[in-house]
Amino acid sequence: MEAQQGHDLHLNLPAGHWQALQRHCEQSGETRSAVVRKALADYLDLDHHTLWQLSTSTAVVEGVFGGALQVKDLIDHGDFGLGTFEQLDGEGILLDGVCWQARADGSLIKAPPDEAIPFWVATHFQAERQISVRDIGSIEDLGARIDPLRPGANLFVAIKIKGLFEQVEMRTVSRVPEGVGLLEASTNQSVVCIEKVSGTLVGFWSPAHTTSLNIPGYHFHFLADDHSSGGHVLDLKADSLEIELDFQSNLRLALPETKQFLEADLSNDISEQLHKAETKPQQSADDSADLNDG
Repeated sequence: MEAQQGHDLHLNLPAGHWQALQRHCEQSGETRSAVVRKALADYLDLDHHTLWQLSTSTAVVEGVFGGALQVKDLIDHGDFGLGTFEQLDGEGILLDGVCWQARADGSLIKAPPDEAIPFWVATHFQAERQISVRDIGSIEDLGARIDPLRPGANLFVAIKIKGLFEQVEMRTVSRVPEGVGLLEASTNQSVVCIEKVSGTLVGFWSPAHTTSLNIPGYHFHFLADDHSSGGHVLDLKADSLEIELDFQSNLRLALPETKQFLEADLSNDISEQLHKAETKPQQSADDSADLNDG
């Protein structure tokens, strides 16, 4: 099944249905669109509050980047998510049922349905909490604003954030040969900083106890509204953002059946390597002095 764009649906509701819908929205804080989407998903027996994941963070750190499924398989499990492509051929963003591929050369394309994927997380996004935040100075600041809204420390959270960003610093990884691990691959990446751009952050917060499965803490990919750019977010600044949260209490894990995965040694503690590969490098004192001198 190919990725599909979202569609508008116009309904003529009886007065009683409309009044009940209005009351529910006032009491819950949900939007009308979110309630209707949830009701349709219930009726059509779609998964709710379920995080679907292909492979594990341990496998990614150890360099298991061979394709296990295809983009067309991914779309069956959600309309919102992030991941990567075979041999780390770019950063993946799944938004409104459309899968985008941001490559290290700066290009952004709709990922072909038969594009192979080694690692992804996805969900059928349904906002349960919406808030607006202002004056966000960094990605750490953004996380601190979201922290009090999470239901606890042990559930996954899908996070959709829209707005006009003053600045977004992002990276895209380059395709690597087999046998290269994530930490080494992350040294061969393209980093860009774009300014005054409207777009969406597609992200997840994962509990610390899932380090061997997922990336603990916040993990965001960005997609510009005009589809000119995208990538893995390292840092950001924004005046005002609209945040939607979807709490995930179910996890469906699909393990690859590829020869590479089956024979990989996945017993190592990958916490430190994962943190280094996924976060913005810290500037050393010597580097800072060099910059000031130059």
